[in-house]
Amino acid sequence: MVSKHVKRNYRIVRYVLYKETLLNTREHVWSFLGAFCGIGLLATCQGVWQDERLTVLLIGSFGASSVLVFGAIQSPYAQPRNLIGGHVLSAVIGVACQQLLGADTWYAAAFAVALAIIGMQYSKTVHPPGGATALIAVIGGPQIVAMGWWYVLMPVLVGALVLLVVALVFNNLTADRAYPTSGRFTRIIRRRQQGGRGE
Repeated sequence: MVSKHVKRNYRIVRYVLYKETLLNTREHVWSFLGAFCGIGLLATCQGVWQDERLTVLLIGSFGASSVLVFGAIQSPYAQPRNLIGGHVLSAVIGVACQQLLGADTWYAAAFAVALAIIGMQYSKTVHPPGGATALIAVIGGPQIVAMGWWYVLMPVLVGALVLLVVALVFNNLTADRAYPTSGRFTRIIRRRQQGGRGE
């Protein structure tokens, strides 16, 4: 009886540790290059533009978005609609909560994240880093709070669009990756890749 239980647990542990950690070096290289270029481009733009309103272009939630759009491109949460819609909607909700409830209140942060989740669910744009985008609008510090509604446009919309463009380029450079996972854009890219191999 004990032996059977031990063998079963061993199989489960082996499956989790072995199957889930198989390496695909080529996939990791493309993920690295995409994330490096996406975040690097945002950081470079932030360093170049020194105007007070434009100095914040790189926010923490873009790091989490990079994990999805470069490392987990098959995820429904990584698709363009979710990336752009989730961030923008969450930013609007976050700024609204900050404006209405104040940045110093604990419930402004709680409302911002909770309402962002509900908003993303209703609009079918669930993007987990969007919760962080809403939270940053409330607790991001004096510079973020001073931006007010500009926070939605810059850094959120512009930053998400930059990540999307880099993801569209890097995730479609090889035949092994396709981003977005469905849609007209992907079909066009695949046809061109197949036509190039046929010549």
